[in-house]
Amino acid sequence: MSKTALVTGGSGGIGRAVCLRLAKDGFDVAVHYNTNAESAKHVCREIGTFGRRAIALQANLSDSAACADMVQACITHLGGLDALVNNAGVTRDALILRMTDEQYHKVLSDNLDSCFYCTREAVNHMAREKHGKIVSVASVVGLIGNAGQANYAASKAGMIGLTKSVAKETARWGICINAVAPGFIETAMTDALNDAARDALKKSIPMRRIGSPEDVAAMVSFLCSGDADYVTGQVFVVDGGMAI
Repeated sequence: MSKTALVTGGSGGIGRAVCLRLAKDGFDVAVHYNTNAESAKHVCREIGTFGRRAIALQANLSDSAACADMVQACITHLGGLDALVNNAGVTRDALILRMTDEQYHKVLSDNLDSCFYCTREAVNHMAREKHGKIVSVASVVGLIGNAGQANYAASKAGMIGLTKSVAKETARWGICINAVAPGFIETAMTDALNDAARDALKKSIPMRRIGSPEDVAAMVSFLCSGDADYVTGQVFVVDGGMAI
């Protein structure tokens, strides 16, 4: 039987890797995007190479009604919703004395509020079906903090608290809800670092390398699979040992 997943922020970086890994592992995938339609369509074409169906869905996730419409569109067009991956997010870094109200609220809205809205809509469907997997991509910063990212760390810590609370509410319906907390992952930001900065970054990681989006995607896919049917309310750190 076909399985269906919805991945928010699925058009690039970790989101793209998650979409492709889920497709490889047998899921049809709804690829969410906010502004970059072409990237989302490209990911859909890549998913097609695995013989899976894919659709691109646009939504502003800070709008609860848009989140509800997106989840319903996934169910309508792909026939169901077996897994939700809350991956979309933004940063607006600044030291707290310089952080504006707009920077703070933008990150909390786009990262934490969106996770709540999408999770609520997914649970509404999954509870009736008596099964489902929800995985939220948090961050190691939500566990240990990071100077200049008070807003981001608060949003990711909030996602972890949301995960644990909703997991307790929904386990009776066969829904498993977990979080993944990546450390430093290869992105456009890390690509911009000079050699000295990259070397210093690697030295802070016991495994002496920066993680790949595929490292995170592998954990997400496991948590969306039947192999994780007795795992809920947990946070899985994917950071090469950085936060030990």
